Amino acid sequence: MDFRNPKSGRRLEAVMDVTPLIDVVFLLLIFFMITTTFVNNPGLEVDLPKANSADSPSQMVDLTIAVTQEGEIIFQNRKVSISELEAELESLAKEKSDSTVIVQADSATQHGTVVKVMDLAKLAGFGKLAIATQPE
Repeated sequence: MDFRNPKSGRRLEAVMDVTPLIDVVFLLLIFFMITTTFVNNPGLEVDLPKANSADSPSQMVDLTIAVTQEGEIIFQNRKVSISELEAELESLAKEKSDSTVIVQADSATQHGTVVKVMDLAKLAGFGKLAIATQPE
């Protein structure tokens, strides 16, 4: 196409300004960085068992109880006994009864300890229980 000014006959340059495009791309980048969810795992190293049907951790982020290989119970980043866990779960169930309780048990943990923890959560009033696993 010939871009000429009809009055003066001089050729006009067609210039496209990409500054607004760059602004929009940077705004989208910032938006996606802020809205990305991050997995919040406690700093405790627990060797989770593996399962083919493991859910992604981003779907479950409510209450996490970790059971170590030695049978120690970690709740809210501190070691608690069975009676302390029972009291804490009962007090939290009053305000967060629809929350999911996630049990992160080491693969070498005794089965009885995990069952006790899950039973305490159920008796406290939590209806949703989950066991954390790693995908194979």
